[in-house]
Amino acid sequence: MKPIYYSAILFISIIMSTFTTNAAPKRIDTEKQKIEKTEETIPKEQIVWLQKKAEQGDVEAQYNLGVMYYNGLGVQKDLEKAIQWYLKAAEQGNAKAQYFLGIMYNKGIGVLKNKKEAAKWYRKAAEQGDAKAQFLLGGMYSHGEGVLKDKKEAAKWYRKAAEQGNAGSQFLLGIMYDDGEGVLEDKKEAEKWIRKAAEQGNANAQFALAFMYSNGKGVLKDLKEAAKWYRKAAEQGYALAQFALGSVYYLGEGVLEDKKEAAKWYRKAAEQGNANAQFLLGGMYLKGEGVLEDLEEAYAWFLLSSMNGIKDGVKLKNLLQDGLTTTQQAAGLKRAKEILKIIEQNAAKKK
Repeated sequence: MKPIYYSAILFISIIMSTFTTNAAPKRIDTEKQKIEKTEETIPKEQIVWLQKKAEQGDVEAQYNLGVMYYNGLGVQKDLEKAIQWYLKAAEQGNAKAQYFLGIMYNKGIGVLKNKKEAAKWYRKAAEQGDAKAQFLLGGMYSHGEGVLKDKKEAAKWYRKAAEQGNAGSQFLLGIMYDDGEGVLEDKKEAEKWIRKAAEQGNANAQFALAFMYSNGKGVLKDLKEAAKWYRKAAEQGYALAQFALGSVYYLGEGVLEDKKEAAKWYRKAAEQGNANAQFLLGGMYLKGEGVLEDLEEAYAWFLLSSMNGIKDGVKLKNLLQDGLTTTQQAAGLKRAKEILKIIEQNAAKKK
């Protein structure tokens, strides 16, 4: 049986190799789409009046009826009727109706999912200057959904939305400049658009900007700035940023070294399922860094990280297991199951 201190020595060598590996920022080119909704109670007389106006061809009334039937506001929720009224308004050129019709076809809400039809309605709204539709149309060209894949066309629509202040488009346009996809590679332009999105609170952009400062990519290397932007993204619940901020505090890069703060942020990321954070948090419990030494807790986190594909987590779990009693192993397994429930609950909150 190998002594526990052997596991600690192995952990130290592994943890340093983990920190020196720079992972590229995660790129997410999706945006939460929400159908407009009001909580106000709608008087019955107003609904009757609105229905008449809509039947007479009033485009705003048609659009509003679509919203009401979609959400069940003052009327019984009816997706078929929502589609019917959105379609009538959309065919008269109402950009909001065109946008929401695009969403419904894209997601298969009340109709069969149809990416081509979604792209068609997004385009109509986008051509009228609707920034959200421009953003979504850009995404469809980027991925080749409902249209032929065309990075140049994607960049064109992202730019139109970005110039109207759409943060998601600003971020993705910045990434395209960074990679030279659909546009000529231009690190200055990349930094410009990513910063604009970050300053609007886009967590993806905040993480990307922090990564740029951390590595001197497109900007002068500045660990304090990196820590600042990692924190902004981390405070929004962005798991990769929480993991990075934990590493920043562990190593004291751009901030005062603080193992307790490192453990706090690793835990937040780990409880969202971040495997690297699970592994490193296990190491901190093993050594009693920033937390009280707890071999059962360490075992639980190493077990979870090993289940999530961390090979070194498997090694340390096995090494630690050799030094634990059967009772301690059972307690560690029980704790791992409790943590899994927390991870599942956190994942459910995001849906």
